Amino acid sequence: MKISPHWLRDFVDLPVDYLRLADELTLAGVAVEGISGEGEATVYEMEITTNRPDAMNHYGVAREVSALYDLPLRLIEPKLPPSQGKSDVTIDIQEPELCPRFTAREIRNVTIKPSPPHIVGRLQLLDQRPISNAVDATNYVLWESGKPTHVFDLDLLEGRGLVIRRAQVGESLRTLDGVERTLSTEDLVVADAKKPVGLAGVMGGFDTMITARTKNILIESAWWDPVTVRRMSKRHGIHTDASHRFERGADFESTVASTNRVAELILSSCGESGGTLIGDVIDVIARKLDLAPVELDLREVQRILGEKLSTLEISRILTRLGFTMLPGSEDTYLVHIPSWRLDIEREIDIIEELARLHGYDKFPNTLPAYSGEVRDLPDAHKDARLRSSLLALGYNEAISLTFISKEDARRFSTAAELDLANPLSDEASVIRTSMVPSMLNMLAYNLNRGSDNVRLFESGTVFEASSGADSMPLEMKRISIGATGSVDAEVVRGLAPGAAARPFSFFDLKGDIESLLAPFSHWTLYYDAQTADYYHPGRSARAVLDGATVAQFGQIHPDVAAARKLRQDVLVAEIYLDRLYQHDLRQVRYEALPRFPAVERDFSFVFDDGVEFEKIHQSVTALGIAELRSFVPVEIFRGEKVGADKYSILMRAKLQSSERTLRDDEVAQWAGQIAKALEALGGVQRA
Repeated sequence: MKISPHWLRDFVDLPVDYLRLADELTLAGVAVEGISGEGEATVYEMEITTNRPDAMNHYGVAREVSALYDLPLRLIEPKLPPSQGKSDVTIDIQEPELCPRFTAREIRNVTIKPSPPHIVGRLQLLDQRPISNAVDATNYVLWESGKPTHVFDLDLLEGRGLVIRRAQVGESLRTLDGVERTLSTEDLVVADAKKPVGLAGVMGGFDTMITARTKNILIESAWWDPVTVRRMSKRHGIHTDASHRFERGADFESTVASTNRVAELILSSCGESGGTLIGDVIDVIARKLDLAPVELDLREVQRILGEKLSTLEISRILTRLGFTMLPGSEDTYLVHIPSWRLDIEREIDIIEELARLHGYDKFPNTLPAYSGEVRDLPDAHKDARLRSSLLALGYNEAISLTFISKEDARRFSTAAELDLANPLSDEASVIRTSMVPSMLNMLAYNLNRGSDNVRLFESGTVFEASSGADSMPLEMKRISIGATGSVDAEVVRGLAPGAAARPFSFFDLKGDIESLLAPFSHWTLYYDAQTADYYHPGRSARAVLDGATVAQFGQIHPDVAAARKLRQDVLVAEIYLDRLYQHDLRQVRYEALPRFPAVERDFSFVFDDGVEFEKIHQSVTALGIAELRSFVPVEIFRGEKVGADKYSILMRAKLQSSERTLRDDEVAQWAGQIAKALEALGGVQRA
């Protein structure tokens, strides 16, 4: 939001230069993000939080300056000529809960022409396009005092009256942007005797807008229910300066003042050539809005802030901000909230106002008392090891919502889900029971925005409902990994530099999983194909560490990928940290390289397809040959010469002693043991 510091001088005498003012406003919580221009053309780019619509204008910022420097604030007091006659315009509020107040004023014999130079200059400084003196007056008041207003061509209103009602079935409205919009009964409209002429709090109607032919004007300023405005703005896809403020809560008491201010600007721009004020202001209050006073305990102020502020200082700050303090019982005051501060509801809100205007930098730096010691969480070193390993493997850490849809909870997990009492949407209605849906959403997000090579990981918690009405839900730590795209061959071991890139495959992911599990101590680790049905059969595996499943990983099933509109192969993994962390990290030990030569023996066997190499490896390892350093597959062959449902595999055993050179008869004996173990699995040795 743009604010002109030169404009602020209309309301308060600035005691500092614009650069220092920007710094001190930022320290007081009204942030100046950037400064452009110089002199009278200086413009602040401000970041006003959504709970402070009162500061989204020059008068509101000037009020902050007044409190910050303890300076008087000049009021906006419209000066209007005497009115003539009586206006016959009527206002009918049929929805008092949604529009408790509606104010209007009639002006006749208006001359529509360009605005005076000082109005045009200030609007252009804020990137606002000048239109005409009548429309510019409403925009000027919006940026001056923050109150959205609207002007109608009175001669285009049928029935010379306005009705605030819900839209009827089948009604439509062409808004000021020229778009014909179909209305629903959930929409609140400003209507004349026959048709809607404005979408309440969002945008006016095209058919009653001010043109060069306009002679008679009706000015309106109202208070609209923020929730209703927000829903209409979202439903019709319109976000305007007016809706931005009404959504956050406007000033209920400002409708008359803003109407008179618009009238003053229009009449002054017409000069002596035209413009007659008709009757008194029309102010219809269907329901009164009063903010409840808040009790302020000075002892609580000192407890929260850690420093005692004098009653005089507290009174000064609150009075400058528009609050009223009345003494109560001992050390307490009853603070009445101004109509523009809808964000103030509790005592702590007032204490925050005192802290930021007194100056956060004026409080002494103190540390809270602490008699304990800093301790790492039990699994902190394991978390750090996995995180550093994943970063080294080329993955980037990501964070997603803890909520998923009920459909995803049932598709990717068998755990009982926990429904949210007040979900954000149907897509986030339960607490996640698996990390996989969130990872797929993040991969899809990147793919849909042109990032084809993605490596992500997320560490988090999944939840499962436990039995019993009073039982707490179960929480389990997990890490999810996601990858898609290609692998640069130059960084893959064993491939020549300059070779073409290839797709990231299941075996790349399996290698990463092996790297992550390797630091954890264990007796046995094997992989099999018993994975969930959302994985691709034949391109997925689970890791079993000492009899417990610690990970599932692989390519997502094509049907799941198609349903989620993933346009290329995606691989994911889920590591069950609550099981993995039952194992300690290995102690790193070093030993000298063997001085004696290794002996290699090859074994060529034919097996049924049902015999996996993991089973072969376990059978050979179970022989307990201490000198067996490795037993790995070299090549696999399938074809007619081998037979249907069979495969031929060449395996290589590496035997080595760290104490002596191995004898031929020893090697032959061990080779025979290995061959018998392979035959026991149904293998047939090839000649």
